[in-house]
Amino acid sequence: MSPELRDWLALDALPGLGPARLAPLLRRWREGDDLHWPQGWLAALPANLAQPLRLWLDHPARSPLTPAVDAALEWERADARHHLLHPGHPAWPDLLTQLPDPPTVLWAKGDLEVLNRPAMAVVGTRRPTREGQDNATRFARDLVAKGFCIASGMALGIDGAAQRAALQAGGATIGVLGCGVDVIYPPRHASLYRELLAGQGLLLSEHPPTTRAHPRFFPRRNRLITGLSQGVLVVEAAEKSGSLVSARLALEQDREVFAIPGSIHNPQSTGCLRLIRQGEAALVRHVDDILDDLAAWQVPVSGVLPTAHAESSQFSPSSPRIAANPSLPGVASAAPDSPLLAALSDAPTPVDLLVELTGQSVADIQLGLLELELDGWAAQTSGGWVRRGG
Repeated sequence: MSPELRDWLALDALPGLGPARLAPLLRRWREGDDLHWPQGWLAALPANLAQPLRLWLDHPARSPLTPAVDAALEWERADARHHLLHPGHPAWPDLLTQLPDPPTVLWAKGDLEVLNRPAMAVVGTRRPTREGQDNATRFARDLVAKGFCIASGMALGIDGAAQRAALQAGGATIGVLGCGVDVIYPPRHASLYRELLAGQGLLLSEHPPTTRAHPRFFPRRNRLITGLSQGVLVVEAAEKSGSLVSARLALEQDREVFAIPGSIHNPQSTGCLRLIRQGEAALVRHVDDILDDLAAWQVPVSGVLPTAHAESSQFSPSSPRIAANPSLPGVASAAPDSPLLAALSDAPTPVDLLVELTGQSVADIQLGLLELELDGWAAQTSGGWVRRGG
């Protein structure tokens, strides 16, 4: 016998049974161990948790857990877009069960069909440059065109830009919140909140409705963003950015991490450059770089495995992680007669003009400028990029 929705809600309301304590019980239950409901769970729980759970099972009217359970069920019944997800629910994302601290219950609002698509987390600074915002938009559109949904935290800056671009491109997005799903945070994203619920969007939270946002909730929220996803794309991040926390969580969860390079003079690029330099993130120029890396690890995209690696072993947490950027620093990678270098002069040239002059994408321009900068052929100044002597 498996726990029903009411049982999962009671476990979620049980004081002292946090995600870390739940994880080993959840693993035993899913692996078909002797953890039958409810006697197996009661035997496995310490006495201070088993006693209030037994009271709820035997005498729910006398249990202090009952009001929370009833309130959650009433919330779900109030709106067809309201859903309560738990590990036994058919829409429960299996990737979350792999986490060392999975949630017991997720409050969901919106389109549950979104969870059937492979997800890619897109994260970054709340104060992006124009190029960073453009990159977030372009990559999000390209990813949804390849069948991904975009997972992020509904934050200002890169998060919101990627999620809005996914919706505008007719794609899907998951917003994981550090508050209740009925709380609009940040308030400036009220229109994005409405667009998400009107389109192919889903809001998720492990906090009950009406829970206000709090700083301590956001690191916990980040583990769900990365845990839901096959990989994490860091678009722009400063040296001490919350996005680097997401990248670290992704690495701990054996997810792939990708980063878009930027200028060594741009403070919002230092985090991405550090991830690339340390081999913790793969340098990406366009969406095909992401697909190639996922194919190398046999991560399914849209339910199809690449045939080129059909005889390779499936991706697993024990698979060795190779360095993402094997090129050696200091080795010239762009000739002085490259089209990008030819478009530069002593006068500062902005990136958007370089896009027009060369016909290359913003991501390719950024990568080329980074290579030219490292080799001494270009430098960023106020107003754009200038040519140097090499």
